[in-house]
Amino acid sequence: QVQLVESGGGLVQPGGSLRLSCAASRDISSINAINWYRQAPGEQHELVASISSGGRTDYEDPVKNRFTISRDLAKNTVYLQMNSLKPEDTAVYFCVANTGLYIYWGQGTQVTVSS
Repeated sequence: QVQLVESGGGLVQPGGSLRLSCAASRDISSINAINWYRQAPGEQHELVASISSGGRTDYEDPVKNRFTISRDLAKNTVYLQMNSLKPEDTAVYFCVANTGLYIYWGQGTQVTVSS
C-alpha cells in the first residue's frame, strides 16, 4: 500500500510558477511510475506528467516545456514544477502511484491561475 500526500497548491497569477510536492509513504524507486493528473471543474481526469522507477519522464502536450517532474529518492517525494502558468491550468492536481498491481491516489491539491 502507498499513501500519498500532495502539497504546494494555491492561487497564482498567469505567467507565475508553483511547485507541487507529493510525499509517498514508501520507497518511490520501487514504484513502477508516479504520475501527476489534474481535474478541472466539469472535466475528466487528465494525465499531466509521469516519472518511472528508473527516472524516465514523460509529459502531455499541454504542459511540455512549462512543467518539470522530478523526484528526491531520499525524501520519497516527487515534485511538479509548473512555470508560465495559464488560466487553463486551473484544476485539482493529484499524485498517482502505479505499482503494477494497484493504483493509489492522493487527496489532491487545488491550483488556481487567475489575475
